[in-house]
Amino acid sequence: MIFNSFDFLLFLPVVFIIYWSISFNNILYRNLLLLFASYFFYSCWDVRFLSLLIFSTLLDFYLGNKIFKAKKINQKKIWLYVSIVINLFVLGMFKYFNFFATSFVSLINHFGLHITPKLLDLIMPIGISFYTFHGLSYVFDIYNQKIEPEKSVVNYSLFVSFFPLLIAGPIERASHLLPQLKTEKKFNYVQATKGSRQILWGLFKKIVIADNCAVYVDQIYNYESGQNGVSLLFASILFAFQIYGDFSGYSDIALGTARLFGIELIKNFSFPYFSRDIAEFWRRWHISLTTWFRDYLYIPLGGSKVGIYRVVLNTFIIFIISGFWHGANWTFIVWGALNALYFLPLLLLKQNRNHTGIIAESSYFPSFKEFFQIIFTFTLVVLAWVFFRAPDLYTAFRIFQKIVLFNTYQSLTIYPQLRTVLLVLLMLLVEWVYRKHNFALETMDRVRIPMVRYIFYFVLIFMLFYFGAEEKQFIYFQF
Repeated sequence: MIFNSFDFLLFLPVVFIIYWSISFNNILYRNLLLLFASYFFYSCWDVRFLSLLIFSTLLDFYLGNKIFKAKKINQKKIWLYVSIVINLFVLGMFKYFNFFATSFVSLINHFGLHITPKLLDLIMPIGISFYTFHGLSYVFDIYNQKIEPEKSVVNYSLFVSFFPLLIAGPIERASHLLPQLKTEKKFNYVQATKGSRQILWGLFKKIVIADNCAVYVDQIYNYESGQNGVSLLFASILFAFQIYGDFSGYSDIALGTARLFGIELIKNFSFPYFSRDIAEFWRRWHISLTTWFRDYLYIPLGGSKVGIYRVVLNTFIIFIISGFWHGANWTFIVWGALNALYFLPLLLLKQNRNHTGIIAESSYFPSFKEFFQIIFTFTLVVLAWVFFRAPDLYTAFRIFQKIVLFNTYQSLTIYPQLRTVLLVLLMLLVEWVYRKHNFALETMDRVRIPMVRYIFYFVLIFMLFYFGAEEKQFIYFQF
């Protein structure tokens, strides 16, 4: 079941109606309903992996209590290491075993020893990277005495598997989500309508923007050997909007869906393509993952409060692991390393916090300097996305070479893609107008003429059905 499916269109209203039909002061029954709905939602992918999700949940619930009750710091560390090892072992077996096996064999073969790797024929459970990080953040926070363990297994299970965020985030923190799950809620019409608008905009970005861009991107990247540099560059630009529309669209739907149940999830995107440097971009892109690595890896390693060599090392570690988190492929590792190279000059020159506010906050348009900064940052991001999209390093470097070295005689027939370009420009225009808010359309209810709002909503809904003939999965489901 995916958000852009008719199954979900039926599933969500049913859960919504039943949820608000239960007495508002009966938190347990409401949470049991959401937990059952979440497990059903996950089972629609593959019921066999539901047991793995439940095992991961009970493991960290149990170990969180063991860490909290341990009297000595060494005992706490032992239980923490048990959680880390088991969680990463399970994640590694499904996601990374074959990668390490083939990489090791390739290295051995270079020395003249020909070995055939023994690979595991395993299907990666969907969402495993996300719910594993949910559990790890929980035990880390207990170990660091930021929170106490949750007493209710139902509440904790719902924290891990709440269906809007189960498959592709955002990666929640127990300190943020668990208190909301234990709070009595009354239906809030304003919150629900805001959530509905966010769902609508998320569906627009996924179905109208991402899926449209994907048609051209797949056509060019799947047959890159016969393409010129201009076509590959244009496809790479469209991929930037494809992955943004796809992933931020998912996040908008997730956050909007949670609002229907009176729950506020962590903001995951903040108009990243309006960033003025790469540091700002990473504060605005996949915020929940970026802050997770910052809090649980970068800062414990010493962050930027160590010597210059350690700063450089820590930066590369954080970005390379972030790349590797996305997938078991050298392309993701290079993508992470390239972003580290982008980021390092800003960090070393202490300019990584230059742009923390909203761009053009007091004007309708950016200044010429800001516009140039946006274009330059976007160009860096697009070039890095080449490695993210390519199937292997050889193909990525070949595409990168063609893009960088294309000659003036190469041409691009853009007319067939004019509709997609116009749609992307429409999305950028709307998001620019709402850049000071949490998401596009957040304050659409303030438009004084109701008919204008209704026409705009109708146009968006019409476009969803016009472009949504085929249900396409979200890119981040593979991670």
